[in-house]
Amino acid sequence: MEYFFKPSALKSLRKMPREVQKRILEKLDFYCNSDNPFEFAESLSAKSLGNFRFRIGNYRIIFDSESNKIIILLIGNRKDIYKK
Repeated sequence: MEYFFKPSALKSLRKMPREVQKRILEKLDFYCNSDNPFEFAESLSAKSLGNFRFRIGNYRIIFDSESNKIIILLIGNRKDIYKK
């Protein structure tokens, strides 16, 4: 499964420390190359942000899914991400 970043999510990722960026990208590759990436995802109850989230340490990736693609909407620290 492929993944794509919305420009705002990519901007958030670029503001993070290099080691965090690397960790997030490695986990995204792992999740998306698995047979079922949704086994690592949680469904969100507040669909205003997105439909699903991945948890990577203290960071969260909010995303939607469309025809075998993951569209990353938001990336941020868990204490801030749900306030947007």
